[in-house]
This record gives sequence, structure tokens and C-alpha cells, in this order.
Amino acid sequence: MTIFIGILRLEFRLHGNESLKDKRRVALSLKQKVRNKFNASVAETGSEDSMDYLALSIVSVCNDKKYLESRLAKCLNMAQAACDEELVYDDIEIMAAD
Repeated sequence: MTIFIGILRLEFRLHGNESLKDKRRVALSLKQKVRNKFNASVAETGSEDSMDYLALSIVSVCNDKKYLESRLAKCLNMAQAACDEELVYDDIEIMAAD
């Protein structure tokens, strides 16, 4: 049986942040919403020291490729709706693991 690993990469431009604390508030809120709704792993992946840029990677594993693609697309839509910040990049990558 083939297992599929899906990675959703999101990059946001943060406007009006005064500190890294403001950025962490946005990041933690998004990460918690993704974990609660999709039970997926979420991590900040780069730009940790930047106050105006946030990069998140969301990872999920499933044995049904179509379901995984749909799930990550729904996660992307939820992230766009839940965050007031500007989404400047998104990418979904699906890999097969035997």
C-alpha cells in the first residue's frame, strides 16, 4: 500500500507588526486553527527573525492521494479566510512513500 505525504507551504506578508511578539500571535493563531480543524502538523519554516514575513509548512499523511489533495486545499482556503494578513505564496506538494 502506498502512503502519500502532503506539504502545504504558506508565506504571508505581515503589515503593521511592531514586534516579533505580534508575529508570534499571528503564527500561533493560524497553527492552532490548522491543528484543531485538520489534525495536521504545522511549523514555522524560515524567517523566524523577520517581523513582516511569516512562512508556515503544514504536513499531512494519508493513503488516498485525492483525499489528501482536497484536505490540503481546504486547509489553504481556511488559512486565507482566517488570517487578515496578505498571502503572497502557497504551494501544495504530494509525495508517495512506499
